[in-house]
Amino acid sequence: AKIQMQDAEYMNRKRKDQEEVEEPLYTEDDVVKTMSQFKVINYNEDFKIDNQITLHLTDAGHILGSAAVHLTINEEAEETRITFSGDVGRYGDLLLKDPQPFDQADYVIIESTYGDSLHKDLDPIEDVLLSIINNTCLEKKGKVIIPAFSVGRTQELLYALNGLELKHRLLDVPIYVDSPLSIKATEILRNHPEVYNSEVQNVLKIDKDIFNFKGLTFIESAEESKALNNDPRPCVIISASGMAEGGRIRHHIKNNIGNKKNTILMVGYAEPRSLGGKLLAGKKSVRIFREDLDVVAEVASIKSMSAHGDYEDLLRFLACQDPEKVKQLFLVHGEYEVQQNFAVKLREKGFKHIEIPEYHQEFEI
Repeated sequence: AKIQMQDAEYMNRKRKDQEEVEEPLYTEDDVVKTMSQFKVINYNEDFKIDNQITLHLTDAGHILGSAAVHLTINEEAEETRITFSGDVGRYGDLLLKDPQPFDQADYVIIESTYGDSLHKDLDPIEDVLLSIINNTCLEKKGKVIIPAFSVGRTQELLYALNGLELKHRLLDVPIYVDSPLSIKATEILRNHPEVYNSEVQNVLKIDKDIFNFKGLTFIESAEESKALNNDPRPCVIISASGMAEGGRIRHHIKNNIGNKKNTILMVGYAEPRSLGGKLLAGKKSVRIFREDLDVVAEVASIKSMSAHGDYEDLLRFLACQDPEKVKQLFLVHGEYEVQQNFAVKLREKGFKHIEIPEYHQEFEI
């Protein structure tokens, strides 16, 4: 809400007389009003919605608190089980535990973001980060600008950079996290070590704070954020949002995209029509805050950092299911061509009744 309000205010300051006034979709007051509607439900516990419907959540391994939803519906002595995957995480994630297996379902609705891709980088994430920072900040004397989701991706980056420090490989370059939401999310994840995988648990035995290291500064105020753009010295700036569609990252990209010394580093999925998606696609010009800007800075990516599982992860997530007992499997949250390719892989695993729903299409089950 705060990001929308700030973006609307910024756009209105820049708008011309004939242009419409920008309004945020919702405000912080609206958020406060919704808080009473939230209810906390733990993983692996049954919650009765009513006499006929029971809800069960399992860890989806995507980000902190992500869950696959399992509904058991009883109607006239007939029981129907529906699973909605939500976003499915990675097996062997940098920070989190693997997605949990789940009981047999009659109907499964599953995401398909990377239904035809594999996250295979030749080099470990730490090595890729080190190489890009060295090339940009030390050799070219430029800045590395990293759009990163506040929850999940930012913490993974900090963990990887902290790993470099533990190995005495971290370069002497200032690193900034410029996002109030990212700072809050980092604190929440820091306070929930129970969600970490076994490898991270082992690191905690030698380092009590896996998200902090020498040279790291957290930026909260807008004034401090603006100061970064006026500072010509080499540095790394991690800021939200991950697809560069909102937040302070748009200002950092706008101020650094025109310099060939700089690198914009994408670290995960970006919807093709988003600013991040256009940069990943190699567009020579992009529009930011109503200005057309040439892409002069280098654009790099670490695709393996996506929190969405690739097709091997998705197939592994479904390995707990007997394909013969799944009456229908619905593919959502993905590009149509990707879904078609994923459907082929699912049929090879024995799933026969696969649907790729159209927008607003209804199914009777």
